[in-house]
Amino acid sequence: METHEVTQNLFGPLALLAGEWEGSDGIDFSFHHEEDATGFTPYLEKVQLKPFGPVDNGNQHLYGLDYRMAAWRMTELDQDPFHTEVGYWLYDAEAKVLSRCFMVPRGSVLIASGEVEPDATEFILTAKRGSTTNGILSNAYLDERARSESYEIKIAISPDGWSYESTTVLEMANLNKSLNHTDRNSLTRTKGS
Repeated sequence: METHEVTQNLFGPLALLAGEWEGSDGIDFSFHHEEDATGFTPYLEKVQLKPFGPVDNGNQHLYGLDYRMAAWRMTELDQDPFHTEVGYWLYDAEAKVLSRCFMVPRGSVLIASGEVEPDATEFILTAKRGSTTNGILSNAYLDERARSESYEIKIAISPDGWSYESTTVLEMANLNKSLNHTDRNSLTRTKGS
């Protein structure tokens, strides 16, 4: 068996994502407090995904990517990012389960998972508020004002890069209704294998 096949068998689709990535076609649809309305924000995104593993939980063996992400509004490229995430992407080859675990500094933590074949180039990961296995947690402020009810991310990997579309369903107290907060972007490799 060749090294690439061994790596793909252990890391699954994550083997194709290791490296550094950038995308300037990002679109964020969310509530803008300054305008007291929903709107679109174009953004530039940079992502680092560094391989590690195995991590052993008894008989479970996880391989993963250490994950760092930052996004800048296209009108504020010389300022601090408006959004950052840190966490891990993990693959359990035996169970064929891929998980994305991350935290944002606004006070939210999320684990989204899905069954994913090792050679998949498209997959969906989900999380729901209240789930103890694929769940969402928020600090008290967000839980009261903009509670995350569910999360879904669709990933597509191609020879030239990867893209995603994510939707977080928020229960917005100020709107007295739910809002689909969506983000999408296409990223190309800037460094790595």
